[in-house]
Amino acid sequence: MAVEIRILTGAELDTVLEDLARLRIAVFRDWPYLYDGSMEYEARYLSRYAGTPGAVIVGAFDGGRLVGAATGEPLEREVIQFRRPFEERGLDLGAIFYLAESVLDPAWRGKGIGHRFFDEREAHARRLGYRQATFCAVIRPDEHPLRPAGYVPLDAFWRKRGYRPLEGAIVHFPWRDIGAQEDTEKPMQVWLRDL
Repeated sequence: MAVEIRILTGAELDTVLEDLARLRIAVFRDWPYLYDGSMEYEARYLSRYAGTPGAVIVGAFDGGRLVGAATGEPLEREVIQFRRPFEERGLDLGAIFYLAESVLDPAWRGKGIGHRFFDEREAHARRLGYRQATFCAVIRPDEHPLRPAGYVPLDAFWRKRGYRPLEGAIVHFPWRDIGAQEDTEKPMQVWLRDL
């Protein structure tokens, strides 16, 4: 069972947005995101990639089926919530590439695909001249009632790749949790590394 990794840019991005939307809804429904997504929201949210110069989707395909994807775009093109911590610190947004979502069907985890997602997005950012890469990870309390027993956060994986939390840099971004009636803002820790 082999997966094919494809790097999609420009007009190619449109070819996977609907499948990426479905994958995001399924994967982000689990801990720690607990996201109650809709195709309507996803269509609006993801459409921006197709119109953003420098955006990338690294897709993992089983035959023609998208089983995983990781996205990225220039930080200066991201929504204000993700730009704000960098602007407040006087950092050069034009030097930073934002690694957005990374979603992978559970059946394909543990096969090195997560590393490829980072490798390919970082290589794409370097080709475009970016000097740093960043992403955000949701912060949930340890005592949250939906936290799975034995859950191990990905912090060690990210640190091994050279990422470190940017001290005091917290993004607040809204989405609807499963079982909730409305969107609420979630805190997300900013992680950063030099490329």
